[in-house]
Amino acid sequence: MTRTAVIAGVGPGLGESLARRFVEEGCRVGLFARSADYLEDLADDLGADALAVPTDLTDPAEVRRGFEAVRDAFGPVDVLVNHASGAPWKGTMEVSPEAFEDALRVGPMGALYCSQEAVRDMLDNYAEETSASDQNAGRSGSEGGTVVFTGATTSVRGRGGAVAFSAAKFACRGMAESMARELGPEGIHVAHVVIDGQILTPSARESMGDREADAYLDPDEVARQYWNLVEQDRTAWTLELDLRPSVEEF
Repeated sequence: MTRTAVIAGVGPGLGESLARRFVEEGCRVGLFARSADYLEDLADDLGADALAVPTDLTDPAEVRRGFEAVRDAFGPVDVLVNHASGAPWKGTMEVSPEAFEDALRVGPMGALYCSQEAVRDMLDNYAEETSASDQNAGRSGSEGGTVVFTGATTSVRGRGGAVAFSAAKFACRGMAESMARELGPEGIHVAHVVIDGQILTPSARESMGDREADAYLDPDEVARQYWNLVEQDRTAWTLELDLRPSVEEF
């Protein structure tokens, strides 16, 4: 089945790996981020099944226009990955009110705007599929869609010196759990992924020094786990997935 996916917050590393994995699996993918040049280059590389949508995720009007562009190009959205985050690594006395607020706007607020747009499509998908299944005895409706939140170690235990990042990630985890309980009965799978370790991004690779590659999370392997969430049967959905390298301390 061809799915339409939106990845909100695409950059080098996991965001790009997610885009590549989803396209490889037959999805048509909308790429959301602020960096227009990077998105255009990535979309060109991925081909006709990828659409660059430069978007400020803190602006609900821009998010709405972005989803309309994806619908016009590919149809209703079946999969959303809320992947955006941005916050200074500063402690309680160092972080400014403006930086703290921006972390919340990029993280949970941006995720809310994107989720409201995507879930609207998913509810419609599920209603249509359930109606069609009612006309076929012995068949049950399929899923309406999947929403995945990218979390971090600090989503479950606060990190010293990163008060804004921790607050934003805690909020996103709460959103994911609330949405899962609300939307699961409507055929929408909502999952939260805890990334417990450092992703091997291009910049991390340049500065890794003597650190071994297996001490990092491989973004391509992480993307494969996200795809597994999309493919899960509704009788065995994952609510929270915790990923870490084998050498990472718990």
